[in-house]
Order: sequence, then structure tokens, then C-alpha cells
Amino acid sequence: MTTTQQQGRLYLVGVGPGDPELMTCKAVRVLEDAPVWITPKARKNGNSSALQIAAAQVGLEGREVLELRFAMKKIRLGEQADPEVSRLWQEAADAVLVRLDRGQDVAFPTLGDPALYSTAFYLLATLQERRPGIRATIVPGITAMAACSARVGQPLGLGDDVVTIVPAAFDDERLRQILATFDAVVLMKVHRRMARIVALLDELGLTDTAVLIERCGLDDQRIYTDVRQAVGQELHYFSTMLVRKKSLEGLL
Repeated sequence: MTTTQQQGRLYLVGVGPGDPELMTCKAVRVLEDAPVWITPKARKNGNSSALQIAAAQVGLEGREVLELRFAMKKIRLGEQADPEVSRLWQEAADAVLVRLDRGQDVAFPTLGDPALYSTAFYLLATLQERRPGIRATIVPGITAMAACSARVGQPLGLGDDVVTIVPAAFDDERLRQILATFDAVVLMKVHRRMARIVALLDELGLTDTAVLIERCGLDDQRIYTDVRQAVGQELHYFSTMLVRKKSLEGLL
């Protein structure tokens, strides 16, 4: 980058839970204006879900689109990340910095909202460590839990409810304590863990308070009001469970 050229800006853009119509106006505008998109995917030969959602609203013609792999491995804050995870973060940071140093703005579309269990903030932290003065803007997006709540017509929280959001990868004892303690629980990333989740719900007498939404808002959406029926099914990654203990009966 020359001394007279201004560095480009990085945009972390939430593209919502899957339905392209749930992208915000600002997300669409930022993606339309950005000459470069760098998008995350889980597998080397896979596709980027965030790219598919964004492309359904914004044309790809005339821009550079680079799909980069991010390893989907468990991350524990305060502990050293898996070497493969760190390496891929650094490779993504390299790709972003090359474009920013050319003066190009870079958009990073990410599922849901960048602030909620998103790859976007790991990338941003990696970039800020290497380039503390980096210019970045975060564009929030509609979350999967908000879309699921709207789809099934149930509130996430009302009155004095205490709501918690949990990745289903938590160990059983921690998950048991959360389910037993809070009024409403949003379980994310449940697609490979349904058998043990349903077993916990049965143990705690909460199975009938749970609803599972798969691919919310898309053409092949499925809603399981009896979550036991989802055990043994090959669920999509876009699967979210809402567990709500309190009803509205007697309130009005």
C-alpha cells in the first residue's frame, strides 16, 4: 500500500438465517457496493451457505468472490485454538489484507448475525492483532432464533423470563443445568446431537415444551412440534430448538 492510498474497509455482514428476503437493507447495500466478497465455507470442496444467501439478493457480476475454508472445530475461549483453525484464520487474514492494501473494500457475508457464534469475529480478531488500525464495520443480521420464533409464533422472552442461548455442543451436565435453570432456552447447532438432547429433555420433563425448526423460512422447512420425531433424522445444519417453560395461559 502506498502512502497516498487509503486502505480499504472490511465489512462483516450478517445475511440472516437463510431466507434471502430476511437480509437487511443495509446488508444488501453494503454487499452491492463491495468489490470483493470473501465468504466462509466448512469444507474444502463444499459451498458457502452465506454466499448462496447473499447471491440470491445481490448479483455476483463484476466483483471478486473468494470462498475460504474455516475449520468447524470446537473453540474454547481462553485456550489455544486448534493449529488447523489458527492456520486457516491466518490464511483468511492474508487474503483480506491483500485486498484492503489495494484500497479495496471487502465484505465478509456470514450467517445470521456476526456477533452470535460467527466465524466473522475470529477473523476480525486475527486481523486486529496483525493490523491494529484496521477499518472495520459490523452490519448486524437477523438471527436464526428470531426467525424461528416468528415462524412458530412463540416469543423468545416475555415479562420476567430469563432467556439463554446455548450451542448444543456443551457437555451433558452443563446443558442439564442450563435447561433446569432458565425459563427459555435456545439450542443452536443441534443437528447431530438430537438423541442426547431429547434424552435430557425427557429426563427433565421438558420435551413437550420444545419445538425444532429445520431450515427456517426456506422451501423445505420442517417444524417438529414433537422433537422425538427428529431423533435419527439427518437434519440440516440450519436447525434450531426453542425450549420455553412458561405459557401465556392465564396471563390475559
